[in-house]
Amino acid sequence: MQDIKQLKLAWLAGFIDADGSINAQIIRRDDYILKYQVRVSLTVFQSTKRHHILLHIQKLVGKGTIRKRNDGMSEFCVVGATQVKLSLESILPYLELKKPQAKLVLEIIQKLPYTKNANVLLQACVLTDKIGMLTDGKKRTIKSDEVKTTLQALGHDV
Repeated sequence: MQDIKQLKLAWLAGFIDADGSINAQIIRRDDYILKYQVRVSLTVFQSTKRHHILLHIQKLVGKGTIRKRNDGMSEFCVVGATQVKLSLESILPYLELKKPQAKLVLEIIQKLPYTKNANVLLQACVLTDKIGMLTDGKKRTIKSDEVKTTLQALGHDV
């Protein structure tokens, strides 16, 4: 039974290595005292014709959401520190290509409970920038230097 579980986790890790994304992004939040948050996610993309594969992954992971996009693609996504941490910890030994991103996201997750502290938030943002360098993210618009400038303008010594 344990061998079957390990095999399924290895299969999932391979799928994520090929068609997935392990990511963190800096989100502007005007309703937050420090004006930013770091969001972590684990996403798998697949043609909507193969939507059933994402349903299988969702069942295997036991969490996450699936949506059909307008471009013929579907995506399975797990968002949030607790859920992403559990998912990444289970597949980490089997990841090959995206192991560096997974380790960085797990490091960010350790900091998230303390990001009401300006210095810790900035540390998490710097790690997020490192993930951006590994993922070739084209939509990444907010970087740690913007967060630092904002935190300094708010009077924080960072």
